[in-house]
Amino acid sequence: MSAHDTASPDKIAGRAPRLQRVLRSLLYGREVDREAKAKARLILTIVVFAAIFSVVSARLVIFAINSDPDGGRGGVSRDAVATSRPDIVDRNGLVIATDVKSPSLFAEPRKIIDVDEAAEQLTAVLPDLDAPELRDRLSSKRGFAWLKRELTPQQQRVIHHLGIPGIGFLSENKRVYPNGPVVSHVIGHVNIDNQGIAGIEKWLDGQGLAALHQAGLATDRLQKPVDLAIDLRVQYALREELVAAKEKFKAIAAAGIITDVRTGEIVAMVSEPDFNPNNPREANDPNRLNRLTTGVYEMGSTFKALTLAMALDSGRISLNSSFDARVPLRYGRFTINDYHAEKRILTVPEIFTYSSNIGTARMALSLGVDYHKWFLKKLGQLDRLRTELPESAEPLVPKHWGEINTVTIAFGHGLSVAPLQAVMGISALVNGGMLIPPTFLKRTPEQAAKLGKRVISAETSEKMRYLMRLNVEKGTAKKADVPGYYIGGKTGTAEKVVNGRYAKHKLLTSFTAIMPADNPRYMLLIMIDEPQGSKETFGYATSGWNAVPVGGAVVKRVAPLLGIRPRFDLPPSDQLILATLKDRR
Repeated sequence: MSAHDTASPDKIAGRAPRLQRVLRSLLYGREVDREAKAKARLILTIVVFAAIFSVVSARLVIFAINSDPDGGRGGVSRDAVATSRPDIVDRNGLVIATDVKSPSLFAEPRKIIDVDEAAEQLTAVLPDLDAPELRDRLSSKRGFAWLKRELTPQQQRVIHHLGIPGIGFLSENKRVYPNGPVVSHVIGHVNIDNQGIAGIEKWLDGQGLAALHQAGLATDRLQKPVDLAIDLRVQYALREELVAAKEKFKAIAAAGIITDVRTGEIVAMVSEPDFNPNNPREANDPNRLNRLTTGVYEMGSTFKALTLAMALDSGRISLNSSFDARVPLRYGRFTINDYHAEKRILTVPEIFTYSSNIGTARMALSLGVDYHKWFLKKLGQLDRLRTELPESAEPLVPKHWGEINTVTIAFGHGLSVAPLQAVMGISALVNGGMLIPPTFLKRTPEQAAKLGKRVISAETSEKMRYLMRLNVEKGTAKKADVPGYYIGGKTGTAEKVVNGRYAKHKLLTSFTAIMPADNPRYMLLIMIDEPQGSKETFGYATSGWNAVPVGGAVVKRVAPLLGIRPRFDLPPSDQLILATLKDRR
C-alpha cells in the first residue's frame, strides 16, 4: 500500500478548502461531539428548506402578478383570443381608433355539472343567445367554447354572481372609434376578432400586423400609433357642411375631399351617407359606399381643366388662341351644345369661364386622339389609382377610343374615374406641374418630392391657376368667391347614365377649388349626387347653384383651420397671377 493510500484523514482534511473541512468535521469527523453534529445538521436542513420555500414563494408571487384576472383557461393565449392593434391618430395626435378591454364569456363543457340549469341561467341574463345552440355547446366534450363575445360590465357581474361551474371570462381587445361615423370611410372597421375588414384598418393588417398575431408576437404593448394625414377638425367641418347640403338639396348623396397639393396628403374625406364603425353592420348597406375611391363617375366640366392644360402645355395653343363656338358641333349622330351658348368665337379663357363644350371639344380634336389618350394616361386618369385604402375602382375607359370619344371626354363625358383620381390630376395642374400620388398617411414635402413626376411645365401650371381664379371672378364659380381667400375653381355638371342613356334630370354636380389661387396649398372637391332644384335656386340643379356655394361655405370654415391667413384687397387674376407670369418671361 502506497504512502498516499495510508494517509490519515487529518492530512486529507488539511489539504481541503476551509468550508469543506468545517463540513467534514461537523458531519463526519470522529472527534466531533454528537450534540454539535446534530445541531449542525438541523441548521443545514433549515437553510435548505428556507431556500426552497423562498423559491416557491417567489414563483407564486410572479404567477399571481401575471395571471389572467378574468380566469383564462385551457392555455388560451390572450393575444390569440382577440388581437391587439395600435392606436390610429390624426395629424395632430387626436385618437381616431383605439383598443379597450372587453369581457367575453366562455365555457369549459367538461366541467359543466348541469347543462340545462346552466343554459337556463345564462339565457335569462343573455336573452339574445340561441338556447338550442347554447345547450349544444355546453354539452360538447370540448375543453373550450365561446358563448358570447363583448359582454357589458353589468352582464359580466350578473353571470359572475351566478357561480356556474365551468363558466369563465376572458378579457379581449375591442376596437372603438370615439368619433363615430365622422371618419368611417377612411378608417374602415374590424370584425369580432379585431381583424381589419376595410379602410385603413384592413391596410394595417396588410402591413404585417396579421402575421405578427399569427406568430404570437403582437401584444397589448404593441408599438407606436399610426399617424394619418387626416385633420379631425377639418373633417368635422367638411362633414357638417355636406350633411346639410344633402338635406338642403334633397340629394341622394354628397361627398368631399380636401388635399394638400404639395404633398398629396388627404386632409379630409367624407362620403355621405356614411356609417358608424362601432356598428360595422351599417357598412353593408350598398348606399353607404365610399363614392370617392370605390365609385367611378363621369366628372363633367371639371374635366375641362385637364383638356385646357393639355392644350396649353402642347405649345400649339396659347391663352390668346380662339375656337369657333357659333354653332353646335355635329359629330355623326351626336350634337354637342353649350349649356349657356354664347354663339360666337371664344378665346381660351372664355371657353373655360363659360364652360363651353363646343370650344373644349374643338380644342381636343385639334391635338388628336392619340395625344389626348397619352396626356390623360400621363395624368393617371386611365389606370386604377392605388392608395392605402384597399377599396378602389378601375376607371371605365372606352374600348375603342375614336374621335367621338375624344370629343365627349374633353368636356367630362365618356370616361368614368374615381373622384380622388380626378383630384390627383387637377392638383398636378396647379401645384407647379407635379403629379403626386395621394396618401392617407402623413408625408413631408421632401418625401413628396421624391414621389412626384412632372406632367406639365411650371408655366402651364401658372396659366391654369390664372384660369381657375378667373372662373371664380367672372365665370360659373362666382358663388364660391369667399372674401380674403382668393379661391380658384372649376364647376362640373354631368348627366348620369341610366339604362344606357343619359338622364337629363339625374345630375352629378361637382366643384373643384384651389386656395389660394396665386400659390395653391389645398384643393377641395365637392360632389353632390342628384341634387334637386328649389325656389332658392330658381329651379336649377346645376353645379353653380349647389356644389359651388357649398364649396364656399366649406372654405370659409376650414381655411383658418388649415393656417391660411385671409388677405383682402387683392388685385384680379390678370394683374396678380397673369402679370407675374409675364414678368417671369
